[in-house]
Amino acid sequence: MSTGLVANAAGGVIALVLLVYLVIALVRPEKF
Repeated sequence: MSTGLVANAAGGVIALVLLVYLVIALVRPEKF
């Protein structure tokens, strides 16, 4: 595994988590 591939995978996971978090914050603002 190359370092670039690992960095891309980690970045993709982080971006996905942030996107889900933002959607939840928009749909259920009372939880934040």
